[in-house]
Amino acid sequence: MPPRLYAKRTRNLYDPSSDEPFRLSRTKIDLFHECPRCFYLDVRLGIPRPSFPAFSLNNAVDELMKREFDTHRAKGEPHPLMKAYKIDAVPLRDERMEEWRDAFRRGIQYHHEATGFIFRGGVDDIWVAPDGALHVVDYKATSKKDEVTIEGYWQQGYKRQVEIYQWLLRGIGEKVSPIAYFVYVNGKSDEPAFDGKLEFDVKVIPYEGDTAWIEPLIEKLVACLKSDTVPDKNEACEHCRYREIAGKELLEKMRGKKKTSQKSLGI
Repeated sequence: MPPRLYAKRTRNLYDPSSDEPFRLSRTKIDLFHECPRCFYLDVRLGIPRPSFPAFSLNNAVDELMKREFDTHRAKGEPHPLMKAYKIDAVPLRDERMEEWRDAFRRGIQYHHEATGFIFRGGVDDIWVAPDGALHVVDYKATSKKDEVTIEGYWQQGYKRQVEIYQWLLRGIGEKVSPIAYFVYVNGKSDEPAFDGKLEFDVKVIPYEGDTAWIEPLIEKLVACLKSDTVPDKNEACEHCRYREIAGKELLEKMRGKKKTSQKSLGI
């Protein structure tokens, strides 16, 4: 049975008249970065973009990677990948890790005093250097014949993702290294047979984050939510284009149907 689909939700919407701190996830920040109109329709009016199925295989890889690193976290030792890439750090052993990883309910929660909003996001992992600086770590899974990099279109969103985590951690007073790491898992599709298992190549890619863009974006995001004016459509947004084209077609059909009905009645 397919899941029930709700065209409009009534919970977790921003109410300008409320004095309660409003919570926004990392994904909503990125949604605003991508398209303010889609963000406004979602968070203010309760009309989200259409959902799509979860990447179950990617989620399974994420879960297994977390368990693997947790084994070394419990021992207070670096993972072999960290040794291979000469990363002077170990997986962070902290009672808050379970909370920080909970992307759906908790995550890293930063009460942004300038706006009164609470921003949050769930990390995959955090490594800690000898000087106490935290490295944000994100697991990524794919399957491609080319060498994996973080220079493609989708990977720009990955960069923003770890930068937001860095910003959140600094917001709650943590010492954060600008260097984040992507643990990129690439499924090998050139094996002679499947045999009930999938082989992977694993690569660790360092990335120096720049969070300077976030505060100006947050200021615009909050102003957008507090406004009663729906933002203009984003020409680069496929969802905006679809809504506009579909709306125009439906309107024309309805007008044509109305004219036909009037004609049949002799009006």
